[in-house]
Amino acid sequence: MKLEKLFHMQKALDAHIEEKHMLQDEELFDRKVLALLVEIGELANETRSFKFWSVKPSSAKEVILEEFVDGVHFILSLGIECGFDTAQMNLNVQESAVNVTEQFLIVYEMISIFQKSKDFNDYIKLFESYLQLASLLGFKYEEIERAYFQKNEVNYQRQQNNY
Repeated sequence: MKLEKLFHMQKALDAHIEEKHMLQDEELFDRKVLALLVEIGELANETRSFKFWSVKPSSAKEVILEEFVDGVHFILSLGIECGFDTAQMNLNVQESAVNVTEQFLIVYEMISIFQKSKDFNDYIKLFESYLQLASLLGFKYEEIERAYFQKNEVNYQRQQNNY
């Protein structure tokens, strides 16, 4: 995955939003963590992986991918907030030995650990666990990047329309 390009795009979007909403001097880390947790909840809801009581199928792959990419936006944004350098990032994503529901729980746990530590290594573990979830959901890096580029444009449009 082209992390440097994604970080560059996210940094520009974050700066645009912070300037537009006069948030340059605000501490946004915890709000971004909560936003990430909410987005992952929305993703889980679309996959329906935990809804053992329901026979309704998951949403379309495109819908799930868009929700997944919302999480990518906030993970990138948290890395930027902490001043992490993409040149030092070496994501090592391995096959997950768990199912989708268990991987969601791992991602939530990694967010909690990172939120408390703000440590680079914990950030990497969070990012890797999220990409492991992508693999379990059947997403390839190229699909994620393409969807990220599209959603980035949508996010700019939303800012123009006072979303």
